[in-house]
Amino acid sequence: MEQYAISISYSVLAWLATVALLLFARHFLRPTTKLNLPPGPKPWPIIGNFNLIGSLPHRSIHDLSQKYGQIMHLKFGSKSVVVGSSVEMAKVILKTMDVNFICRPKLAAGKYTTYNYSDITWSPYGPYWRQARKMCIVELFSVKRLNSYEYIRVEETKSLLKELHKSCGGPIVLKQFLSNVSLNVICRIVVGKRYLDESEAGKLGLTVDEFQKMLDELFLLNGVLNIGDWIPWISFIDLQGYVKRMKAISKKFDRFLEHVLNEHEERRFTEGGSFVPKDMVDHLLQIADDPTLDVKLERHGVKGFTQVFFFLSSKTNSYTHYTLHIDQTLAQN
Repeated sequence: MEQYAISISYSVLAWLATVALLLFARHFLRPTTKLNLPPGPKPWPIIGNFNLIGSLPHRSIHDLSQKYGQIMHLKFGSKSVVVGSSVEMAKVILKTMDVNFICRPKLAAGKYTTYNYSDITWSPYGPYWRQARKMCIVELFSVKRLNSYEYIRVEETKSLLKELHKSCGGPIVLKQFLSNVSLNVICRIVVGKRYLDESEAGKLGLTVDEFQKMLDELFLLNGVLNIGDWIPWISFIDLQGYVKRMKAISKKFDRFLEHVLNEHEERRFTEGGSFVPKDMVDHLLQIADDPTLDVKLERHGVKGFTQVFFFLSSKTNSYTHYTLHIDQTLAQN
């Protein structure tokens, strides 16, 4: 038994020594290219400048920009990051040299929560992205299309006023009402139904609160700093457990989106030649059938686009909550 334990320990030591040797060789034997990088703090081995980033990354980066200037170079793990911290730098990055910076990095969130980078927010720059952008501008978010949904906004506003009137005589948590009306508008525009209604949510096998928590989780996981994205050779460990959560929320959302697409396809089949698109999912399915598309829009692409519309609505709700919190704080002070 003792010999067995010793042999195992030797195997572990040999494995660790091999990994260390490979990392050493990768660092010192790769071709050295001298880059004219902006100023920035000296990175630590392995973690880079993560030691300088606190619980509020935007404030940490702002503090660093005060020391190193309006454009600086940071190292996040093994990845280089250039940070622009002024209006002039933002103009250079987003307008003058936009093509050089148009791609988002391939992070775990895009892979696991958006059907392997299938939506417009995570897809790499290329034919698919250009087609997706054209779809959004010409088909889905044109002025004519958005104006056609005005009746939904009017109906939901009236519904909000009725709910507020019913709640008269007691304290009213306004942010919850505004959050619900925002999500109801998005739901009706995207899928044609108010999935915050108990009756509709019940058909999906989840409660209204669970549906809202799904959106909150999706919003959170698309903005987390996942260590494995920046130090790829330890990504398989999933130190923070984010990838596990991404996979779980992806499965939940896929069940919901499959239900939505099946409902819409059933209506298209039932109505036949008299079918008229009523919401964005109808239009997406119609676009997917177009044989002239440069890049075919697959089913997972339709689901990816549908999901990102809900994701945008969760962003709107979070912004509403944040704004109301600031207003309340200012009023108290």
